[in-house]
Formats: sequence, structure tokens, C-alpha cells
Amino acid sequence: MLRLVTLLISITFQLVAAIFALRLMRVTKYRASWVLISMGFLLLAVRYTIKLIQFLQDDFSFYLTMADDWLGVLISFVFTAGVFLIGEIFYSLKRAEIERTRSENRILNAIIQTEEKERKRFAKDLHDGLGPLLSAVKMSVSALMNNKTQNQTEILENTNMVINEAITSIKEISNNLSPHVLTNFGLVSAIKNFTHKINQTRSVTINFISNCENERFDPNVETILYRATCELINNTLKHANATQVAINIEKHLKTLTIQFNDNGIGFIPEKRNPSQETGMGFSNIISRIKSINGVFVINSAPGEGTHALIKVRLN
Repeated sequence: MLRLVTLLISITFQLVAAIFALRLMRVTKYRASWVLISMGFLLLAVRYTIKLIQFLQDDFSFYLTMADDWLGVLISFVFTAGVFLIGEIFYSLKRAEIERTRSENRILNAIIQTEEKERKRFAKDLHDGLGPLLSAVKMSVSALMNNKTQNQTEILENTNMVINEAITSIKEISNNLSPHVLTNFGLVSAIKNFTHKINQTRSVTINFISNCENERFDPNVETILYRATCELINNTLKHANATQVAINIEKHLKTLTIQFNDNGIGFIPEKRNPSQETGMGFSNIISRIKSINGVFVINSAPGEGTHALIKVRLN
């Protein structure tokens, strides 16, 4: 009786497995490996059915025994062939995953390039459109100052000062939107120029070194790395209360590495509130660095400063 129950349970499981395997054949696009595995489950159900007939009829004749043995050989062959060929499915899934990642990176790169084009257009409009207008106003005010009366002196001088500040602000905004140094001279020169401006404020001391000052890289790579480095510096200025920052850009063979360290108050990366982040933010930096086949790692702890590493594989 126990063997009868065992055989019935085995047949049931084999039939259920065969049914599910057959239903998945469409998903696998009827690949030979999965067809063979499905046949293997069906043949197993047939083999156990033969055993059940032998048990019920108490018939262990030569033909049924031979049929059972040859079914065992056929099942072994079918499963072996199926397992041998199933690698094709895994390779196909891997190729699909790689293609999906490439597609995501292409989309993200297209978004980044569109952003940069808009930044450049907006910067050009500010510089070429509003800049000359303010300069013309400044010339008019200067002309009035030459023919001023005593009562007009203070108003004109104040107006002239405001216009000068506006012109300076437009130049700064235009340069921040699309730094000409990055476009004309490359990543290292642009970061050096940015850190020089920060050092002039004396709010923090930035030590910057590089072994690839005169080298140029892919424009998309330069733009993303420049934005990421500036964001790290801005985060330090806003949140870290640091006095020292060290930035090291090195190129070794086909790898470009950026190391960023500050002596600020530090934080716990896992507990950082994304809503408090400004600018690109760490999650945005990670996705953008990933789009150029790079990695971004940040380590920090309260009282131990912030340490960031960016590595990009250059084509």
C-alpha cells in the first residue's frame, strides 16, 4: 500500500512539473533545451505509470521491464541533452540584461547631453543677449555721470555699482552653467580653475593634484566628472564644516581615478535624507557615473570626514 501511494505521488509530481514546463515553452521561445527538459518530465511520468501497472497487475514481464529500462536510458539522455543546451537560455538572458543596461546608459547619456546643450544655450543667451544690454546701460549711466548735478551723484553712483554687480553675476552664472574652461581646456583645467576660485574665498583650503593635466577625454566623461567633483566640493562647503579638502586625479593605463577627501564632520551615508540633498545628490552622481562605465564609492562617519572615490574605465 505504501508503495502504491509513493508511485501515485511521484506520477502526480511529474505530471505537474511537465505541465508547468510545457507552459514555459512559449516564454523560452520553444528552445530545444527546454523542449527536451519538458519531454524528460513527461517520460518520467510515463515510466512511473509503467511501474504502477507492474505493481497493480503484479506483472514483471520481460517486455515491461525492458520498456522501463529503456525509458530510463531515454530519460537520462533527454535530461543530459537539455542541461547541455540550457546554457543558451542563460546566455540569452545575460545578453538581454547587458543590452538593457546599455539601453539605460544610452538614454541617460542622451538626457545628460541634452541638459548640457540647454546649459550652453542658456549661458550663451545670458552672455550674448543680456550682457550687452547691461553694458549699454552702464555706458549710458557713465555718460550721465559726466554731466551730473550734485543731487544726482549718489543715485548714479549707486546705479553704476548695481549694474557692475549684475554684469559680474551674469558672467558667473554663464560660466557655472557651461564653463568655457571645461570646453576649451578639459577636465583637469576646469576643476583646477573651480578650486582656485574656492581657495580665493579662504573658506576652505583645497589641495588639488593630477598627473594628466594636459590630457583630454571624451566630452561626456569630462562633463559628468566635472559636475560630480563640483557637487562633492559644494556638499563639503555647505554641510561638512571642513577646513581642508584634497582632490587627486590620476590616469593609469585605461583607468581614470578621482579621489576626494575632506576633514569635515562626516555623516552616516545610509542615514542621509535624500530630501536634504541639493544639486546632483549622491544617487544622481552614482547613476551618472555608472552611465560612463564608472563606479562611485563614498565612505564617511561622524567626526571622520568624507572620502569619495570615482573610477572610470576609459575607452
